[in-house]
Amino acid sequence: MESQRNRTKDFFLDVAATVALYTLVISLLNLLFTVINRAYPKIGNSYQYFGSQSISWPVAILVILFPIFIYLMWYIGRNMNEERKNSGIHKFLTYLTVFIAGAVVAGDLVTVLYYFIDGQELTAGFLLKVLAIIVVVGSVFMYYISDIKGKLTGTSRNFWRSFAFIVAIGSIVWGFSVLGSPRTQRLYKYDDQKISDLANIKGAVENHYTISGALPTALDSLDLNYYFSKVDSQTQKSYEYKKISDLKYELCAEFNKASDKALSQVYMYGNVSWNHQAGRYCFTQTINPNTYSKPIPAR
Repeated sequence: MESQRNRTKDFFLDVAATVALYTLVISLLNLLFTVINRAYPKIGNSYQYFGSQSISWPVAILVILFPIFIYLMWYIGRNMNEERKNSGIHKFLTYLTVFIAGAVVAGDLVTVLYYFIDGQELTAGFLLKVLAIIVVVGSVFMYYISDIKGKLTGTSRNFWRSFAFIVAIGSIVWGFSVLGSPRTQRLYKYDDQKISDLANIKGAVENHYTISGALPTALDSLDLNYYFSKVDSQTQKSYEYKKISDLKYELCAEFNKASDKALSQVYMYGNVSWNHQAGRYCFTQTINPNTYSKPIPAR
């Protein structure tokens, strides 16, 4: 009875440790890729909307799950014996992890070689992502290979724990240094919302022109549904709208940070550039009357 209970406990400990490992590896690579994309943006001719790039989820997962994983691995290692090491579930999960890690590293190296042979540019960002995969996934591969060969000792386990701790903490610190603190991220999210609101107001202005054949005289005359807002959610002040001419108008808002032009050639949303500086900034928009149908005259 006691043996059955121990086997059940060992089963769930091995499964929990493996699930935690896979989750941590995915979160760590997600964090590193996000930071690399920000620090080494890809230069191209395509225009996209780049809002704030959040590392909140991977950091939260690493902070909470990493200590749990370390404890599970310590507990499993402390209670490891020949019977437990040769149990079906432990051997299956160990070999499965080695197979997946080896396949990922091999695929990573094949991709680099393909890019080189194909004459494609090996950018700094791409090479850093390759390095991140090799270091993170390759470390998992080496650890479990050592486990299979029976070379894991108390000293080597401590080394791998320290190495994992340094990589995780270093990645989090690098992430905050590149993307900013949680407060900075919050300010960027506010700015993203302002851009989204202004783009929606722009759409409502154009819809008004399509129906009436003229620009609205004031923001209050626009019919916005509950998905759209005329009010800045941060300051609780109304966005500014000003009609300049029959076909030209301005939309203004208060921004916390300047848009990061390094992320793209232009900061796009709805096929319109929304690059802006910090503080009060206005976007001048011009209606193309040929784009919109003429209002139907009253009979």
